[in-house]
Amino acid sequence: MTLQDLLGTELPLIQAPMAGVQGSALAIAVSNAGGLGSLPCAMLLPEAMRAELEQIRAQTARPYNVNFFCHCLPEPDERREAMWRQSLGPYYREYGIDPTTIPAGPGRRPFDAAAANLLAEFRPPVVSFHFGLPDEALLARVRSWGAKVLSSATTVEEARWLEARGVDAVIAQGLEAGGHRGHFLFEDLTTQLGTFALLPQIVGAVRVPVIAAGGIADAAGVRAALTLGAAGVQVGTAYLLCPEATTSKVHRDALQGDAARHTALTNLYTGRPARGIVTRLMRERGPLSPLAPAFPLATAAVAPLRVRAEAAGLGDFTPLWAGQNTSGCRPVPAAQLTRELVSLADCSSSRDNRRGL
Repeated sequence: MTLQDLLGTELPLIQAPMAGVQGSALAIAVSNAGGLGSLPCAMLLPEAMRAELEQIRAQTARPYNVNFFCHCLPEPDERREAMWRQSLGPYYREYGIDPTTIPAGPGRRPFDAAAANLLAEFRPPVVSFHFGLPDEALLARVRSWGAKVLSSATTVEEARWLEARGVDAVIAQGLEAGGHRGHFLFEDLTTQLGTFALLPQIVGAVRVPVIAAGGIADAAGVRAALTLGAAGVQVGTAYLLCPEATTSKVHRDALQGDAARHTALTNLYTGRPARGIVTRLMRERGPLSPLAPAFPLATAAVAPLRVRAEAAGLGDFTPLWAGQNTSGCRPVPAAQLTRELVSLADCSSSRDNRRGL
């Protein structure tokens, strides 16, 4: 059995869920093109999640994926929050913002019983997780309607941990990948490997299918991943310029300019390391700061700066999430990009890789 057999797709390709820069339209386009479209749900309130799922159900009969975070919400730390806002003081003064008027609060919620109850109405065929897995009771709810379960691993240890808890496939997320690091067993970033160093190690360590993610932006990258034993690939950054994505203008402009060649891991925008194009905030404050509140509490303090700067056409305070390889970013329809990423020859080669099923 191949990854396509497991997921019910034509192609061994998953569109990476990218919260904040896409909705159901991108997922629908990729699924209808033969890949596995993904809907990121970490930033969606229940009403918005229901609306997006209804759009998917109405516009495709193909398999699709819904994605959630599995972080633990931290206790607010007033002292740390005050220090964080004090460090942003020069920017508040520049834009005439009173920091005492900025509400605190998380920008992303973990998978919970309310989300599981809503999903049960739609019974999505694939559910993926970032930052580990939810508790056993919630995971049992997901499995109860026959959904396949995927989750990200950034180390061999995380891949083994996921396999021991019954995931159907592991996503090997290399250091090149854009957006949030999926690590959950260790916070030490020196344990993180590049995709093509990590992939064969995870393939050799687990028996379930392994999906390569990070730095894969064209058909050559897909073929390389399959050659190294991947059952399929997950691609995100290459889709950011597609018309179906909701990527902002400042983000699109950055992706098409010289700035896209310089990305870094930063915790300034959410409190957790995530890869994005280097911005003014990252240059002037350093990409990683011990002052940033725990994930996802750092988001609130930067949000009004982002709004003011974007209104002036600037991405100085915008999380411009992107992987290290933006060469595949083109403003072409998502269906076209999906087919170009995985040719029929690629599909044939992946079907010969039967490891783990």
